[in-house]
Amino acid sequence: MPQTPPLSLQLYSVREALAQDFHGTLKRVADIGFTLVEPYDFVSQADQLTKGFAEFGLSAPTAHLRFLDADLNETFSTAARIGIPTVIDPFVDPSKWTSRDDILTTADALNAAVATAAEHGVRIGYHNHAFELANVIDGVTGLEILADALDPAVILELDTYWAAVGGQDVVALLGRLGDRVHFIHIKDGPIEADPLTQVAVGSGKMPVWDVIAAAKNVEVGVVELDAFAGDMFDAVTDSLAYLTGTKASA
Repeated sequence: MPQTPPLSLQLYSVREALAQDFHGTLKRVADIGFTLVEPYDFVSQADQLTKGFAEFGLSAPTAHLRFLDADLNETFSTAARIGIPTVIDPFVDPSKWTSRDDILTTADALNAAVATAAEHGVRIGYHNHAFELANVIDGVTGLEILADALDPAVILELDTYWAAVGGQDVVALLGRLGDRVHFIHIKDGPIEADPLTQVAVGSGKMPVWDVIAAAKNVEVGVVELDAFAGDMFDAVTDSLAYLTGTKASA
């Protein structure tokens, strides 16, 4: 079994609980055993995150925000204030992944944001869904076309589940992307598009340990469920237990 990287929780997983009780939900996440989290809307949540992080011993090595559609200075200055060193854009519209020219336009936009981020001491990256991998142009996936055109300063966070849904052998994809991938999303399920079918890590069809072993340059593994048919906190707890070896594998 490969060594598990430091583990974070994408807070989008518990977004419904956060909407009801933000502070209490951060406490519950910490009580489960997470010390790292990945916020998803940190500009609007900055004060709540800062307070919760200080009280519950949490930190955020990464955060998601669609910064290509936002004010770059506000985004990166807020990240720096909270203490988030890496900001990841999690979504560029699927229509922008069907031609090489459109993909290169996205790469140009990401590359152009590097300098502004650096002024605030922040690194930037991109996170995939399924469509970046399902779209293959001249034998090359859209995500790999993007990666080849990115400034070396722009990192990738590979959502391993969505990559599989997009038709990719994730272990082979990680090998091709190499050290561009600094973070991975670890999730599980039947490898299909419906988020409601996702399950706790270790309970589905993803080759979780093979994926972790193939992620040679990963700084943090981020646990996420986009949705779950049962109690989300049960799934989050079981995922952490599986990945840390405190729950027997199925």
